[in-house]
This record gives sequence, structure tokens and C-alpha cells, in this order.
Amino acid sequence: EEPSSSPKSRFITRFLGALTKINAEDPISSPSPTRIFQRYRRNKVASNKSMAYSVRSRRIWSRAMLSRFRSRRSAFSGRRSSAKTTNCTTINVTINENKTAKAGLDMQTDELRELVPGSEAMDVCNLLDETAHYIKCLTT
Repeated sequence: EEPSSSPKSRFITRFLGALTKINAEDPISSPSPTRIFQRYRRNKVASNKSMAYSVRSRRIWSRAMLSRFRSRRSAFSGRRSSAKTTNCTTINVTINENKTAKAGLDMQTDELRELVPGSEAMDVCNLLDETAHYIKCLTT
């Protein structure tokens, strides 16, 4: 692989390799709903993994995805992951318009944090930057 290759070409190369491997390991034999869902999950993981590897560790979301894949791999190999995530969302309802607007903004940023990997500890400016880059990678 050339060091000057674009993220898009790195993604395509890695994703096609992963799909070829999936097809070789598990040829479509029976179209049962369970098999179709398993195949869908494997293809989705291959796509996400390829996207994160193509960006490398330059972005926070790609580092979070790569870390998640590594921890899943170690969990499957018999080791337990020490990472523990909590999802605590507090909504303050108040009559004051400024506080209500801030609560609305907090809810929107919390929703973004759930969608963009690795964004739990980011400020709003970096969250928006990472979100824009993540969406760009998803659409290319």
C-alpha cells in the first residue's frame, strides 16, 4: 500500500478484503432470517472497521472505534475488558427560557455524543468538528 493513498482508497481496499474473507468463510447457504442478520452484522462491523482504519488514529471517533474493536476481540479471547461505560443524562426542566434553551442544547449534544464514537469528554466545538468528520467519512 502506498503511503500517499487516500483514506477512500484505503477504505475500499480494506472493506473489499473483509467482504472477500466473509464470503470465503461463510458462503450463503440458507437464507434464514438468523443467517441474514448474522451476515448483516458481520458486513456492518467490516464496514465500520474499514472506515476507522482508513482514517487511522487521527480522529477521536476513529480511535474510539478501534479501541472498541480491540476490546471486543480481547473479550472474545477470554479476557475481560475493564472499560465500563455509564449513560447518565439529567434533564433540568425549568420555566426560565435561558435554562430551558440550555437544557435543549444539552439534550442535543448528548444525542450527538451517543452517535459519535469517543465523544463523551469533548467540548461542544470539538464535538461538532468530530461529528462533521464522522459524517463525511460515513458518506464517502
